[in-house]
Amino acid sequence: MLRRLFRLEEHQTTVGRELQAGLTTFAAMAYILAVNPTMLANTGMDKGALVTVTAMTAAIATGLMAFLTNYPLALAPGMGINAFFTFTICLGKGIPWQEALGMVFVNGIVFLTLSVTGVREKIIAAIPGPLKVAVTCGIGVFIAFIGLRNGGVIVADNATFVRGDFTSGSAALCLAGIALTAILIAIRIPGAIVLGMIASTVAGLFIAGAGGKLTQLPASLIALPHSPAPLMFKLTFHFLTSMTAFEAALPLILTLLLVDLFDNIGTLIAVTKRAGLLDAQGRLPKAGRALLADSLATILSALSGTSTVVTYIESASGVEAGGRTGLTALTTAGLMLLALFLTPLILAVPAAATAPALVIVGIFMMQSVVEIPMNDFVASAPAILTIFAIPLTFSIAQGLGLGLMLAAVLALGLGRPKDLPVFGYIVAAVFFADFFKLWPFRG
Repeated sequence: MLRRLFRLEEHQTTVGRELQAGLTTFAAMAYILAVNPTMLANTGMDKGALVTVTAMTAAIATGLMAFLTNYPLALAPGMGINAFFTFTICLGKGIPWQEALGMVFVNGIVFLTLSVTGVREKIIAAIPGPLKVAVTCGIGVFIAFIGLRNGGVIVADNATFVRGDFTSGSAALCLAGIALTAILIAIRIPGAIVLGMIASTVAGLFIAGAGGKLTQLPASLIALPHSPAPLMFKLTFHFLTSMTAFEAALPLILTLLLVDLFDNIGTLIAVTKRAGLLDAQGRLPKAGRALLADSLATILSALSGTSTVVTYIESASGVEAGGRTGLTALTTAGLMLLALFLTPLILAVPAAATAPALVIVGIFMMQSVVEIPMNDFVASAPAILTIFAIPLTFSIAQGLGLGLMLAAVLALGLGRPKDLPVFGYIVAAVFFADFFKLWPFRG
């Protein structure tokens, strides 16, 4: 039945190989089960419920992808977007997490509309290629910065940040975790990030922190999952009740949409190319279905109570292990649900043990900087400004806005207006109006 359903013989694979590939993908991305709840809990959301919602949305969204496309792609709450949700929307703007979930929902509805109408290609084409790469790099620096801060490696000092106390338990554990994970990745050990997190958590049992040992073992290692009730269907839409509130929310929703688009398109192309799923013209045959699955996953994440669910680049690890069909993805989805019975252990992972995962993921994202043509000032200047601005403003939205505005100014100033598509100018104008408080309805 599985061979027929997923057309295994057509893709020259076997049930055993697909199951092994699904396990490999799960091992590579299981860190999200601890990292996402730790990140979003800063907004006041229930951490136990976040573990359940993270695994549940990842499993359902991955299952959708498996059955709609038969691709070996796994989904989960996205790194970078969860940081934007937490530190920009909720903590930076003072917006309650319920309202932020409402913005994610609106983003999902717009994404779904764009996916079924084909407009998404025009939006993606409106942003210059180097700027798309810069967003990924800037998010990488942003995530790594958060990881170093959470681990106590850097600490706030008046108007800036300085090196923390490396003799403290938290900073020492974080640095050791970064070193160990980096070594495991360098020697190509599968699931290196998860293994590094596990090793750091175990080491935390013997390292003292501010309130005792960094890792506190739970009374029971296995238990039923926490109820998702504190988070499910808690989204609100007060930002739609007035023009003033909506104009403040619009740049945030726009950024969610753009990051969602870039993240998913980039991951889809990268992983499916490696799996040999692109056609002779380099196009993805079921791109529409894949983006439909992604947009439905975004809506699901908002209803369930987490930040945007996206396709994970870690799916490439399963492809490397031989995964070629949706059975790989379905295996990963099943393991996500089984992991919920280890919720007590997931909640016991200290922040200093999840911090190395953030730093390593940030390094991976920053590696794409080589795709920016640094010898072309006009192309590279907006991209570099974006990379600088995202971590320094603690906002993906403001970083993208500044980079896009500079791209528009350069195109117009040099008499080359066609360098930027019309929609690019529209998006730049939205950010310009927000930055300089020029909304016509602002009271």
